[in-house]
Amino acid sequence: MSTDNDTNSSDGSHCSTPDSDGEVAEEIAIISFERKLDTAEEIVEGIGDRYDTIDIIEYHGDVFEEYWGEYDCFVGLMASGIAMRKTAHLLDDKWDDPAICVVDEELTWAIPITGGHHGANQVADDLATMGAVPAMTTASEAADKQGVEKQAKALDAHVVNGDSTVATNLAVLDDELGPVERLDGPKAVLVGDDVTVLKRNGEEGVVLGTGSVSGATEDQFVSAWEQALESTEYDLGDVEFVATATRKEDEEGLLAAAEALDLGVVAFEKETLEEFEGPSPSKSKELIGWPGISEASAIAGGRNHELEAEKTRYDDAVTVAVGR
Repeated sequence: MSTDNDTNSSDGSHCSTPDSDGEVAEEIAIISFERKLDTAEEIVEGIGDRYDTIDIIEYHGDVFEEYWGEYDCFVGLMASGIAMRKTAHLLDDKWDDPAICVVDEELTWAIPITGGHHGANQVADDLATMGAVPAMTTASEAADKQGVEKQAKALDAHVVNGDSTVATNLAVLDDELGPVERLDGPKAVLVGDDVTVLKRNGEEGVVLGTGSVSGATEDQFVSAWEQALESTEYDLGDVEFVATATRKEDEEGLLAAAEALDLGVVAFEKETLEEFEGPSPSKSKELIGWPGISEASAIAGGRNHELEAEKTRYDDAVTVAVGR
């Protein structure tokens, strides 16, 4: 029993955004007891369009062993203990093993048990749209902080040296990591074991530098981004991520709009934005000492640190500049 879905980056799916090692949960298998197959079908209907493939496989004693390596993530519609006992002997390497997320029949809890940063957290987040509570236990998520894997995902990048994330995520927890540094090549780089290297996945695109008044709505952000791109040769499919300032990183309308468009959000510290101040005058600098957020974040986030379009204010609520 299976459902195959062809998706692309404009369909709102998470799977278009690479996870920490460059692999994402694109091919999902729901492992379900016969009595729970109706719930499995509900899951397919609810989140199936977010993945390339989502199959339903009826449980039997060797089901995980039989399909191990064929899917990016298993969704176990069963008790977590069953999934743990049936997969423990198969686990070898967190960068290669499929992720596992378990969910109960009532869709109350979605619990990543292995591969949280490699697809299981992603699937749990998607199940949350169906009412399940994602029970994240990875340290950075539990502390409500953006680990390096999540930063890579927001930047449409992947981690080149996975073992380094132990040290760098500890630095995240201690608020010692700082912003992601950028190096433009050609250049040779020598790094230590505690330096995480991120490599972009896609072709060169643009960055939407964004500022706003407090309380701007999701629709206002989406409309502003679309209108800003109309003055360029780019469209939403060319956007790598949304850039803003840390003082705006919890703006609900911005986060909702980015999620709706499947875009990552990168928030720059004040010191970083001061290095990339834009050409247009800004009330923000005059009133609170911050450089203009939209232009500075667009320049800081762009690969070439250049503006494609200077800032424009939309609906007296959202300011957008386009960086490249």
